[in-house]
Amino acid sequence: MSVSVAVAGASGYAGGELLRLLSAHPEFEIVTVTAHQNAGQPLSAVHPHLVSLRHLVLQETTAAVLSGADVVFLALPHGASGAITAHLPDDVLVIDCGADHRLTDPDAWAAFYGGEYHGAWTYGMPELLLAGGGTQRANLVGATRIAVPGCNVTAITLGLVPGIAAGVIAPDDLVSVLAVGPSGAGRSLRTDLLAAELLGSASAYQVGGIHRHTPEIVQNLAAAGGANPTISFTPVLVPMARGILATSTAKLVGDPKAVREVWESAYADEPFMHLLPAGVFPKSADTIGANTVQIGLAVDERAGRVVVVSALDNLVKGTAGAAIQSANLALGLPETLGLPLDGVAP
Repeated sequence: MSVSVAVAGASGYAGGELLRLLSAHPEFEIVTVTAHQNAGQPLSAVHPHLVSLRHLVLQETTAAVLSGADVVFLALPHGASGAITAHLPDDVLVIDCGADHRLTDPDAWAAFYGGEYHGAWTYGMPELLLAGGGTQRANLVGATRIAVPGCNVTAITLGLVPGIAAGVIAPDDLVSVLAVGPSGAGRSLRTDLLAAELLGSASAYQVGGIHRHTPEIVQNLAAAGGANPTISFTPVLVPMARGILATSTAKLVGDPKAVREVWESAYADEPFMHLLPAGVFPKSADTIGANTVQIGLAVDERAGRVVVVSALDNLVKGTAGAAIQSANLALGLPETLGLPLDGVAP
């Protein structure tokens, strides 16, 4: 089986990570790469580390250019995917790494993004526990249109949903603070992302419930069975190129001794979810380059809260790895095919 692949937005960080992972995938062949400002340049001019793909040239991002592939991955800014996806053939598997097709509620899209609403696609988080039983994985098999989750969303959702689904934490009064690397903001030139601004500093942003990932997190918690979930989450930009460390807390419901068993049971058979031993908590660096989420768990009995610390690579499990994992499922391939379990250290 050889599946031809096109990657739109290939000059960015997410596009580059898609290409790095796809280049090692035994069933995928990258035939087309596209960009906007960098169209016409060799891929090696923007991603010199992708030596095996140095023969490729960046083309213009149009539906006509992309339509020749069996699978199209879109790594475009929010608002840019919808106009292209509307013109791609129905028999092409399209996987959007942007936000355009994640939200099921048009009002939530209008409130947090604005612009035209392009509808919700099959959600690309296989491990998401669903209130009716099972996981989102079953819905991805055979799907032709897939929306990849946001990276902050993945860290928070996969950290909290076992407790929500089992009813050992309350779905309201959830709080999460995330240390995040600037690659999650894309490759565009911004003053706040310059090394002189980042090094030796940490800064909170999108504070007070205004971050665009908020409705997506609430959507996931509700899908897992949370009644009227509420969450306050604050991302903090820190001087590491990539990675997320999310510390989430929730009100404990019931017996504190039952908490750990809930997470153990939920993720026992999940290849990319790793619950660490009691008293051990992840570092963001432990997941760099890997399609994994590492989770540390504690119960603060004095405060009556459960503390979940989750770490992932925002460009792998947070974006490109999740996209390929979903593509594998959609095409009937082994879910783990071509995806690294081991990180890079130091």
